[in-house]
Amino acid sequence: MAQGSTPDARFFDTLSPLGVDDLAALTGGEVVRSSEVRFARVAPLATAGEDAVAFLGDKKFLEALKASAAGCVIVPREAVDAVPAGAAVIVSRTPQAAWAAVSWALHRPISLVGVTAAEVCEDDTVVIEPGVVLGQGARIGRGARIGANTVIGPGVQIGRDCDIGPNVTIRFALIGDRVKIYAGARLGEAGFGAAGGATGAVDVPQLGRVIVQDNVTLGANTCVDRGAFDDTVIGENTKVDNLVMIAHNCVIGRNVLIAGQTGISGSVTVGDGVMFGGQAGVGDHFKIGVGARVAAGGGVLGDVPAGETWSGYPAKPIRQFLRETVWVSKQASRKGKRTDD
Repeated sequence: MAQGSTPDARFFDTLSPLGVDDLAALTGGEVVRSSEVRFARVAPLATAGEDAVAFLGDKKFLEALKASAAGCVIVPREAVDAVPAGAAVIVSRTPQAAWAAVSWALHRPISLVGVTAAEVCEDDTVVIEPGVVLGQGARIGRGARIGANTVIGPGVQIGRDCDIGPNVTIRFALIGDRVKIYAGARLGEAGFGAAGGATGAVDVPQLGRVIVQDNVTLGANTCVDRGAFDDTVIGENTKVDNLVMIAHNCVIGRNVLIAGQTGISGSVTVGDGVMFGGQAGVGDHFKIGVGARVAAGGGVLGDVPAGETWSGYPAKPIRQFLRETVWVSKQASRKGKRTDD
């Protein structure tokens, strides 16, 4: 996480630590190496410390496992020998689902307890319209306006001169100055994280935040999910149209333009000055280089180099896409003529 390796205390309560036997009982796993340590948090392999529980869900992360400082790891049986000496080991057939169960037991989102505007607003220049719900520990800066029936969750920080529309929900989020969020937008909801468990799919807790920097605009009914563990970040002066989906752990650069109905999957990195046409889509974990463009309807299934324009599905450099489109059109036309003859 950007703020450290523990979920942000403004948004999550950390519950009582658990010992290895407690963890095994909770997950249905088998303890193959014990420890006297009681574990207070969960974390990814790369950032876990001696009081944290991590997991190995894919063999491509074996090197990260070998280098991890986690005090306890949940792994499939074939990975036991890769666990560093000194770490407790729990074997599970479904390590990520087991880790999810531990997450739910150690970290809990803070419940919404309504408070008065006086407890939240910087001064009396803040406008709170009818029906707004304000969570404990939230903060709203001078000159901001909060639209009717909007919900500001516990711990949320909103900067100065922001304009938040009606029926917006903001949770687990830190918002900069002069941000505009239009009606019906949802910020900070849980990202789509699921893991296969013994009885079927289970939800994986999302313990990160949403960071929205200064001068950002987010259109009506747009959704920005909080990070799974790291943060979802929207860079300065980025402008997002209506009905856009930005998934967990995305990092969107500065001065990015995103047209309506675009969908950006989890853990995508978007460079400064990128432009997305309407209904563009990006698969997870890809990188869109600085100044690149994705044409309307383009489906990105790979990294896009800086400065290039890509189009089509799967998206490719636009000149290549146009050449292929013309060629296909010509072939279809020739085939039609032969059939008529």
